[in-house]
Amino acid sequence: MKSSKKRWLRKGFKITVVMLLVLGLSLVGFTTYTIRRSFPIEAGTIQLPGIKAEVTVQRDKWGIPHIWATNSHDLFMAQGYIHAQDRFWQMDFWRHIGSGRLAEMFGSSQIDTDKYLRTMGWARVAQQEIRQMDAEMKAHLQAYADGVNAYLAERQGSALSLEYAILQLLNPKYRPEPWQPLHSLTWGKVMAYDLGRNLDREIERSILLKTLTPTQVEELFPAYPQNLPVILPKFQKGNTDGDEDLEQLPLIASGKEVGEAITPALKSINQSMMALEQLIGSTGSNVGSNNWVISGQRTETGKPILANDPHLAVQLPSIWYEVGLHCTSKSAECPYNVTGFSFAGMLGVIIGHSDRTAWGVTNIQSDVMDLYIEKINPKNPNQYEVNGKWVNMQLVPETIQVAGTQPIVQTVRYTRHGPILSDVSPSLQQLKQNQKVEVPQNYAVALRWTALEPSKLADSILQMNRAQNWQEFRAAASNFDIAAQNLVYADVEGNIGYQMPGKLPIRAKGNGRYPVPGWTDAYEWQGYVNFEQLPTSFNPPQGYIVTANNLVAKDYPYLITTDWVYGYRAQRIVEMIAQQAEPIAIEDVQQIQGDDRNLNAQTLVPLLKAIYLNNSRLAATRKLLLNWNLQLEMTSPAAALFEVFWKHLLADTFHDQLPKEYFPDGGDRWYAVVQNLVKQPNSFWWDNRQTPTVENRDQILQQAFSKAVEELERIQGKDAKNWNWGKLHTITFRNATLGKSGVAPIEALFNRGAFATAGNGETVNANRWKANKSSFEVTDIPAMRMIVNLENLDNSLAMHAPGQSGHAFHQHYTDMVEPWRKIEYHPMWQQKTAIANNAATLRLIPKLEN
Repeated sequence: MKSSKKRWLRKGFKITVVMLLVLGLSLVGFTTYTIRRSFPIEAGTIQLPGIKAEVTVQRDKWGIPHIWATNSHDLFMAQGYIHAQDRFWQMDFWRHIGSGRLAEMFGSSQIDTDKYLRTMGWARVAQQEIRQMDAEMKAHLQAYADGVNAYLAERQGSALSLEYAILQLLNPKYRPEPWQPLHSLTWGKVMAYDLGRNLDREIERSILLKTLTPTQVEELFPAYPQNLPVILPKFQKGNTDGDEDLEQLPLIASGKEVGEAITPALKSINQSMMALEQLIGSTGSNVGSNNWVISGQRTETGKPILANDPHLAVQLPSIWYEVGLHCTSKSAECPYNVTGFSFAGMLGVIIGHSDRTAWGVTNIQSDVMDLYIEKINPKNPNQYEVNGKWVNMQLVPETIQVAGTQPIVQTVRYTRHGPILSDVSPSLQQLKQNQKVEVPQNYAVALRWTALEPSKLADSILQMNRAQNWQEFRAAASNFDIAAQNLVYADVEGNIGYQMPGKLPIRAKGNGRYPVPGWTDAYEWQGYVNFEQLPTSFNPPQGYIVTANNLVAKDYPYLITTDWVYGYRAQRIVEMIAQQAEPIAIEDVQQIQGDDRNLNAQTLVPLLKAIYLNNSRLAATRKLLLNWNLQLEMTSPAAALFEVFWKHLLADTFHDQLPKEYFPDGGDRWYAVVQNLVKQPNSFWWDNRQTPTVENRDQILQQAFSKAVEELERIQGKDAKNWNWGKLHTITFRNATLGKSGVAPIEALFNRGAFATAGNGETVNANRWKANKSSFEVTDIPAMRMIVNLENLDNSLAMHAPGQSGHAFHQHYTDMVEPWRKIEYHPMWQQKTAIANNAATLRLIPKLEN
């Protein structure tokens, strides 16, 4: 009996093991099948309905496609198809942001974000743009949409992307709808918001007035330093109508009183902005970039070199999609031969080069958003005052579809300035009348923003793609009318140039730093600066142009912004170009893009060397800084020590006097603030109001240094020689949706990292971390790097992170992370022969009718 029972148990155990093994293998097989079924077909032949002639798509070893077509329709249709192959989940997600329809995908958690987006009304503006568009541009957008839809006709659900298999469990009824031209245009609105938002600083200054004096607030937003470079040092004033009124505060009220009065409304707007930022990453003042162009008179080849590295929030997949768009024979009907970086969801190439020209982009952060405080009729909440008369608001009903529950109807209210943003917070309380302040008893906060008017951005992109010379490039730039950028230019003839495009408001009064009265005409916009009066430069005598979001020109007669990036990256780039003794080679430009020198340390390390430390352990640790080259290298102990010290210095100086949501993030503005403060050893900012003693500068420096040493000893050990900046300063690429779900197994499917990185947000190699966060994790990066060699375009270089593919586990999902991290590049091929030797070939052919 016992023997029989043992045999039965052994047999049962074996059966169980076999069943578990089979189940496990089946699960692995099913998972592998589910993951791989969405991978695109990259070689062979595919029949597409609607395509007019054969299109060839050659993908190089990085998964970068070059599309060759005989006509423009097929070129853009193929681009739509290829984008959908690699990135449709990203495209679907971003179009739902653009139209304020996130709750359709993700349910009630996104209702408030949708309300904010519907209030912005990007989709309504995009519809106006389509109505105003010429037939050729409409046809191109439709061709792109047809390409996307041809791919959707072949696949649904997890065959499109792994994310849809997960979403099916959360929202079983969701099915992607066909792509429309509208969806491409709303992408431009999201990017305009991403790049052009100065709203946060306007709100921040106003909220700080609740507890600080106007002078103290302005100390936290210092003027652009006189010793830092400007983009156009020799700029000459054009023929304009006079200087802008640069008063510091509007006449609505002053100081603490206005801050107390409107703080609740501004905080409600800020909450909605932060919710959107969780989805699309850092925006506005946190978004920077570098670009520069060097004339052939300074280069080894005798032809220009153009470099660009836009800095954007860490994303997976990359915001950039590298692509080549080539007409097999250039003609008036098919004038494209361009290679560079596109957005999946938008046709054309945003940054790159053609066979004759190259261009790069950085953000100006121009002040094109103003908040207006509107007087509301107490008897009719849908009326507001204009010059002493009650005027009806425009009311726009919006229906928000919500997955798993009933739709929600929202009414968006518009004044003459734009949408009322303060409506997006239902908890907003009306304020009691304050006799000291000229803030209405019943009020609302409206937004005027250039991007809420129809634009020609899509036209501009294709015009740049086909521009053959400087004149045609400037004509294209004249339509780049939202999210003003620093455009640098070079061509094969040897010319270099700079153009600032965009709508630049001319204000009757005020400078956009604070909310202003909306019930009079005193602060109205009087139009926009004429394009011919916008800053420009062509073949400047210094032989180079550098932009890094810094001041454009000191004597420009119109207000661009008062919130410039302070120019530390620009200073370092200019130094490295101007001090180069030998002609500049491509390798020198690579070295500049990878530079990690910290100019903040240049200011503070001498002070740290001079302060008295009564602790021998601290004094010994300080020796790390004595011969430090100020480079924030990954393996550097000194870099780790300084950056941790910087975090504590900001906390010990400012946390006792600022609201938590405005603790210093450690970026360029705080470099300038502290650079000014260290010259005032007894400034009130140094004193910690939470202690009975009055601290000065050197005491706070000592305290912050001591805390930094304690923190590093705790997390990286007692031996300072083993401290390592890269181990602290890591980057994790997270899927913008399911990668932030809070469900660890789902996040593990889509997220990748952590990876050690060098630099910080203000080094040229700008891997930003934020001092107001709990870790040193990287939040913003040079999302791509490009170096264009105008002597031989096939010797141009590029790299972006994390990779071309949006499909988790695909070979090109994160294959660019390591070379990107190490400042390495891949060839940016232009000629068909060069590409063909390193490519898989896909043929797209017309589908035969039955």
